[in-house]
Amino acid sequence: MYESGDLRKGLKIEIDGDPYIITQFDFVKPGKGQALYKCKLKNMVTGTQFERTYRSGEKFNEANLEEHEMEYLYTDAEGHCFMNTSTYNQEFLTAAQVGEAKNFLKENTVCNILFFNGGAIGLTLPNFVDLRITGSEPWAKGDTAAGSTKPVTLETGYVLQVPPFVEEGELIRIDTRTGQYVERVKG
Repeated sequence: MYESGDLRKGLKIEIDGDPYIITQFDFVKPGKGQALYKCKLKNMVTGTQFERTYRSGEKFNEANLEEHEMEYLYTDAEGHCFMNTSTYNQEFLTAAQVGEAKNFLKENTVCNILFFNGGAIGLTLPNFVDLRITGSEPWAKGDTAAGSTKPVTLETGYVLQVPPFVEEGELIRIDTRTGQYVERVKG
């Protein structure tokens, strides 16, 4: 059980039976009266957001959330299939639940799947993934302008900018938080 004094950005609470995460938080202490806690909340199931103000002394339930390490298997009409690496149970996430993470998912990628009351509601990718370049335009000698980059297509279909010396067929490391090139990988 949380009190309004415990509220902070990133805290996960349950309101009306749904899990919410606090995405923005402000504490306001007027000259007289109770302290106010202004929060921007995001529903972790539907993705809807709203702002709400709470007074000091209000109580909140902790969201019943669990994370399990699962391996991405495949995508079909039902959604994206993940398998629990210890129990071998399979769970499906919809395209909306996976969101932009689909750009970095390839078979056998191990992710953390978030569960609320026993149902899968989202995923967290590893911070870095290694993906192969499947499409790239050749680099012409003389194109050495400072900070020059070129677009490449990865095996997942994601397009990003890389330094001109990176070639098609190479394995590169991507930061999944920013979607940007980090380095080439031997392999």
